[in-house]
Amino acid sequence: MKSPILALALAFAPAAIAAQQPAPTTSILPRDTITLQDAIAVAQQRGLAADAARNGRDAARARDRAFGARLMPQFALGGRAANYQKGIQPYLGQGGSTQLITTNQNQSDLGLSVSQQLPWTGSRLIVGSQVTRVDNFLPASTAGGPVTPQVWSTRPLTVTLEQDLFKPRAMLWDQRQQTVVESMAERVYLESREDVAANTTQAFFDYFAAQVALDNASTNAAVNDTLYTLNNGRYQVGKIGENDLLQSELALLRSRASLDGAKVERDRAEAALKRLMNVNTADTLKIVTPSDVPSFDVDPEVAVKQALSNSSVIEQNEFDALGAARRVNESKLNNRFNATVSASYGYNQSATVFGDAYQAPLPSQSLSMQVSMPVFQWGGGRADVEAARMDEARITANTRARREKLEEDARFAALQLTQSRRMVLLSAKADTVANKRFDVAKNRYIIGKIGISDLYIAQNEKDQALTAYVQALRQYWTNYYNLRRVTLFDFEKGKVID
Repeated sequence: MKSPILALALAFAPAAIAAQQPAPTTSILPRDTITLQDAIAVAQQRGLAADAARNGRDAARARDRAFGARLMPQFALGGRAANYQKGIQPYLGQGGSTQLITTNQNQSDLGLSVSQQLPWTGSRLIVGSQVTRVDNFLPASTAGGPVTPQVWSTRPLTVTLEQDLFKPRAMLWDQRQQTVVESMAERVYLESREDVAANTTQAFFDYFAAQVALDNASTNAAVNDTLYTLNNGRYQVGKIGENDLLQSELALLRSRASLDGAKVERDRAEAALKRLMNVNTADTLKIVTPSDVPSFDVDPEVAVKQALSNSSVIEQNEFDALGAARRVNESKLNNRFNATVSASYGYNQSATVFGDAYQAPLPSQSLSMQVSMPVFQWGGGRADVEAARMDEARITANTRARREKLEEDARFAALQLTQSRRMVLLSAKADTVANKRFDVAKNRYIIGKIGISDLYIAQNEKDQALTAYVQALRQYWTNYYNLRRVTLFDFEKGKVID
């Protein structure tokens, strides 16, 4: 069954427009005439807003891959190509005495290491190998004895374990937050797509309303022109007064002015729709509005449940709560005793020939412990902890407010969609009645049964009913996509949007 608005729009269309052939569209459009769903699909595929949303999602995915890659063993190659020193340097000799000696040498080294972070323990395991070469440029006469021109020193294998004690486990917190960030980015992308759908719906019905208003203004101008011609003839024979003739002429002038304004508004609305769809074409867009609205029930409680399960607001709340808990943890541990223990075991050797430096390596061990504990901070440590706790309380209040607002938005989005469907049905009926009433009033005026004021009242009511129907259609589809955006759930198909 066709909508009354479509039938009315067809009736108002001038014969010249109806006789035109459909203008060719660009290749990105699915057909010569596009529906609301076609416009949304094109906007989500190639619109600038959709492109920005995709880039944001892809950037978040790339950052997540980079974070995951850094949790894997990290291979690094590094060293010093030159470390030249010439001068007098202190030297610790036998017996613990310090001597000043003349040096003129260059030291080069190269090392390969494999490191692995252990988030749950806060440890770092490093396996490495290093080689060092020392070139001595000091002449024998200056050194006062024989000089070894080149010395090689190697560490074929060294295993090192670094362990933080009583310190915040930054990598563990980063891992927890990154999990939430990655999930939130996916949901933000889906919500951005629904935002594109909602904005395209607004632009689509702006264009449709402007087209209907143009057709209606064209019909009103033609009707008022006919009525003015008729009234002018009646005035010439004395059947009506000059006041009625002037009122008819004023209505004609107003209808012509409205027609000019409707043309400009239609062009503006078409340009806005093309911009959202990112369609660069001089051809006129030919749209087909939905002939009816989907009939399905939306339980407000189900809408709330889906919003709490799917919305990015919940992920944002979790991310904020994790950040607050992390700052409290860090403020406590950073103002207490902490230590870092580093232990290593491996092999080393030195020789004047490179190959000999890897022969019969000797064991080497090292152990170090670095401690730190603030003694007196003038209350700064307690203030840091207090500030972190107050921030946590603030974030808890904000997250609760966001959650309650999300529940409210989802519940009323469901109720508004149900109400807007009823308004579409009522306004469609009102539009049909007002259109018939105007036809009756026009015919009765032509045969002289009613006055011109009654005719124009019927015409205004017809225009108002037409506008109300277009607005009801717009409001329904706006509420439809708003519900999808809030809940990320397709109630028509009964599944989560992905």
